[in-house]
Amino acid sequence: QVQLVESGGGLMQAGGSLRLSCVASGRTFSFNVMGWFRQAPGKEREFTAAISPSGGTYYADSVKGRFTISRYNAKNTVYLQMNSLKPEDTAVYYCVKYGRSGSVYTGQSIDSWGKGTLVTVNS
Repeated sequence: QVQLVESGGGLMQAGGSLRLSCVASGRTFSFNVMGWFRQAPGKEREFTAAISPSGGTYYADSVKGRFTISRYNAKNTVYLQMNSLKPEDTAVYYCVKYGRSGSVYTGQSIDSWGKGTLVTVNS
């Protein structure tokens, strides 16, 4: 069993910054690709960012250049630094752990989801 607990969401004006954190249980954290999906009101969940065990990163085009994903394996923690926030970034952000195969963009190998943290960006 793996538990993913997100924190750091909140209300921010457009142009501001927020940093999300995700703490994972278990001792295999350092071997897994970790990432973030988000779901805007009335829309489907979409890939946001992912990071490999060695630190390689992947981003959705919509957040590239504004968001940075990172990890601190010693603390079983993954972060999402969100800068230059836009109203369209408003969503519930979910921390995810990937399995052994599949595209990080489709998320077909995801085997663990956090409960989510709400980010609201006012225009």
